[in-house]
Amino acid sequence: MASPSTAKILEVSHVAPFTASPESPTHFILPLTFFDILWFKVSPVERVFFYSLPETKDSFLSSVLPKLKHTLSLTLQYFLPLAGKLTWPQDSQKPVVLYTPGDVVSVSVAESNAEFDLLASNHAFQASMVRPLVSPLHVTETGASVIALQITVFPHYGFSIGLTTHHAVLDGKSMTMFMKSWAYLSKENPPLLPELTPFYDRTAIIEPYGFDTIRFLNNWLGNPGLTPSDCRNNPKLFEFIQFQSQDEPSHLYRATFELGRSDIDKLRQLVSSNWDKTHISPKPKLHLSSFVLTFAYVFDCILKATEGDESKKKVFLGFTADYRNRLTPPVSDNYFGSCVGFKMTYDNMRGHFFGSEEDSLTAVAVKISGLVNELGNQNDVLKEAEYLLSNMGSIVSEKSHGVGVAGSPRFGVYNIDFGWGRPKKVSVISIENGSISMAESRDGDGGVEVGLVLKKQQMDLFASAFATGLSNILSIV
Repeated sequence: MASPSTAKILEVSHVAPFTASPESPTHFILPLTFFDILWFKVSPVERVFFYSLPETKDSFLSSVLPKLKHTLSLTLQYFLPLAGKLTWPQDSQKPVVLYTPGDVVSVSVAESNAEFDLLASNHAFQASMVRPLVSPLHVTETGASVIALQITVFPHYGFSIGLTTHHAVLDGKSMTMFMKSWAYLSKENPPLLPELTPFYDRTAIIEPYGFDTIRFLNNWLGNPGLTPSDCRNNPKLFEFIQFQSQDEPSHLYRATFELGRSDIDKLRQLVSSNWDKTHISPKPKLHLSSFVLTFAYVFDCILKATEGDESKKKVFLGFTADYRNRLTPPVSDNYFGSCVGFKMTYDNMRGHFFGSEEDSLTAVAVKISGLVNELGNQNDVLKEAEYLLSNMGSIVSEKSHGVGVAGSPRFGVYNIDFGWGRPKKVSVISIENGSISMAESRDGDGGVEVGLVLKKQQMDLFASAFATGLSNILSIV
């Protein structure tokens, strides 16, 4: 039997899109847009959905697993790019996602005797314990798979679905649409509902003036100025750039913290009150959404928990933003692909406060609010990306630490029900690089849950700062 921190692979299956006739599906080519290229070499996003189900191993393998595979095949007929490959044909001016009949999605089936209730809880545990629940993408010198799935059974407790996705092909919203479609077809017959049917028209994305795919990819590769042929034939083109934590993996712990609707309302009142008392002029109007307030509060607690850590002397923050409704004209909410830009600070947020220590939360909220208000159009996205690439060396250093955000409270991941109930837990695994994850609270009260990974002592300090801060706010507001 596998140890608690491993998963025993039982089989590796290959699931093809359902075909109604021998003539279909046909070849499918999905050109990349500049949004996709921005994320071309960023590490894959890994998520795990935990579902409670008191089935034996044999019962799960004989009844639940076949249904999941069958409905996955039905779903893939609508999501052909997921079965395809990210590649760069010789006759193409830029990389594409190419599906050809016979392409499949790899599905690993595993068994784990790890403590299901712990992994699906908010409690702190070693981050390495969930790593075996996801499978890597297949990457070669000529291309990369788009998605890899792993279904892991925890006998008598439940199962998990681990999802690894290529960030240059689909963003969090597209990933969620796929999972919701798979869950829908597990309970209903085709066709998909219109709101779950992906929109593939790439002409809806207008490329910013001056964007050069080859130049941008060469900058990713660290070889600016090379020819398209040099770029296409670079053996490391499809490899990912790893932004790994400098901490030893065995020292890292994962935990989840929640802010209820009332907690967020209290934070809003406190930040607004503190902001009104400042003498800054002119005084911009703050954007105090649940996202801004949650990120600000968690980031402030992270600063407190990592104070004195030599590897985190410089701390930056950033986040991604969905641009489907920000483009002119806007694109469909069902647009499939990567349609997110990002904003980040380039100044050290540690000590970036306009008043006393008690004002640190307000200062961080003001900073994040300003970044949200600066979100513009596709041209602004390109400027931000090019600035980041040109300053990557100075930003990524041994004493710098970036805190980003994966996921969103708007995705509705806790509504993804395959017929055995809603997820007990949804975790973003790929946040060991310092990012946090966000999702809506499972109980549906309008709150937000946040996942993060820190060293054990820092996690304890974070938990104390998180609880103490909320207690103090309740006494003030």
